[in-house]
Amino acid sequence: MGQFTWAWMKTGAVVSALAAPVACLGAELAAPITAVALYPGSATVVRTAQVAPGMTQLVVAGLSAQLDRQTLRVKAGSGIQIGEIVVQETATLQAANPAEADLEGKIQMLQDQVAILDAEAKSAEIVTGYLERFGSNGTARDHPTTIIDGKTLGAIIDTLGRGAQEAFAKMQRIAVQKRELTKRIDALQRDLARLRTGAKDTRVVTVSLVADRPGTLKISYQVNNAGWKPAYRAGLDSASSKVELERLATISQKTGEDWRNVKLSLSTAQPELSPQGIAPQPWLLSYSPPQKFSEYRAAPAAVAALAPMAARRKEGDQEEGYSPPTFETNSTFATEFEVPVRVTLAADGRETSVVLSKQTLPVRQEVRVVPRFDRAGFVSAEAERPPGVWLPGNMQLYRDGSYVGSSHWDPKAAEPFVIPFGRDELLRVTVNPVKSISGATGILEKHNERRTGDVFALSSAHKTPVDVLVLESSPVSTADEIKVKAMFDPKPTVEAWEQRQGVVAWKKTLAPSETATFKVEYNIEYPREGSIYGLR
Repeated sequence: MGQFTWAWMKTGAVVSALAAPVACLGAELAAPITAVALYPGSATVVRTAQVAPGMTQLVVAGLSAQLDRQTLRVKAGSGIQIGEIVVQETATLQAANPAEADLEGKIQMLQDQVAILDAEAKSAEIVTGYLERFGSNGTARDHPTTIIDGKTLGAIIDTLGRGAQEAFAKMQRIAVQKRELTKRIDALQRDLARLRTGAKDTRVVTVSLVADRPGTLKISYQVNNAGWKPAYRAGLDSASSKVELERLATISQKTGEDWRNVKLSLSTAQPELSPQGIAPQPWLLSYSPPQKFSEYRAAPAAVAALAPMAARRKEGDQEEGYSPPTFETNSTFATEFEVPVRVTLAADGRETSVVLSKQTLPVRQEVRVVPRFDRAGFVSAEAERPPGVWLPGNMQLYRDGSYVGSSHWDPKAAEPFVIPFGRDELLRVTVNPVKSISGATGILEKHNERRTGDVFALSSAHKTPVDVLVLESSPVSTADEIKVKAMFDPKPTVEAWEQRQGVVAWKKTLAPSETATFKVEYNIEYPREGSIYGLR
């Protein structure tokens, strides 16, 4: 195919002088990035080029040096046949990343201005030095004495004064200009340090083809130094009991290629991980007689297993000092999210949030209290789970328009969605301990017995009724020797809240200015001999 292509090109070069343009046979065409599939830690980049009839070669330059050759794929439309594909390295005089090259150019321009100011300052110093020597007494003694009349002397003094004043003023202006330029250079250098990759090489892809008709050619390849992680923003309207839930994605990339106006999709697949599972190995047991410590030697195989293999870098590995956004997922199948608008993302490593979707969910509000551990109540909203895959991620929380904080939200933790919305300062909680009693029981076999408890009091200062959920962790015996008897007043609404052993719950609606009490008592019996752990 290579000989065929070159023959075609030689013949076409002669004929083109009479009829066809040379550019139709072999050309370096623009193939902008049109789509990106972003994974946790890597990305698939798709470039699209327009092919003209009669073209036999397509050259796409300026590709990222992180391009993984093994993942390079070329697809063409009907009427276009693909031949050989060649990937070559090319060296450039400036940074491959356009943003990095632009900053380097600005810094160099300012540094050149500083150099010009330094030259002007040196010139002014020469002038001031000459004037100082001319007017010094030591210089006058080195030359024959010349009689100067008063008028001429005054003109000389006036000229020397103006010259010195102008020279010193110029030096001062130069110092001020240099100070401002230095500040700008320092700021640009800090920006450059954030996105610097140090890569000054790019890759060129040459595709041999036969085009019978116009069409498109798509080039896709895998690069590292890119990633995304899920995020959320939730706003509670307590009056209407509705939550506006936004699905977000935090994305960033430092691939060396700016993504401008691209169609972006986010996938939960992780190509960075091995696609092949681990095969089981025989479980072999062996025995060796005891050895003295001085006779012990580490096996060569064990030492080799501890070699720092992670330090070996391969083509396309992550750039040192940069960690793209990633997340962990144990889902059985990958899920892909489409960003509804086109995205522009510079290759500077900064994290950017994009909105995937928005929806409004009706919720049931309640205030959760765990009096034994915290005297504060916390507002939560519970909603039916919408369809689709929901991944754990950071959530920014707003209640009635006010920001209340952020939290890591795991939608997989429960079947309904439960979203926290901060403290409820209008619910007052007090804890009054019941008098604790300790002693011994039994006639033949003595046992220790302890009776303890608390009374929880909840008072509402809300102007409207509020639902509360009171949670209590009661003691649970893990040994037959320990006997626990729990006494609750009133009886708990839920005996094992969220299937958690020993966690009981009361659900109650508090009217404005209403106070409710909950009494818990525990009688714990355990052997006198031995130790018991977890007793408070």
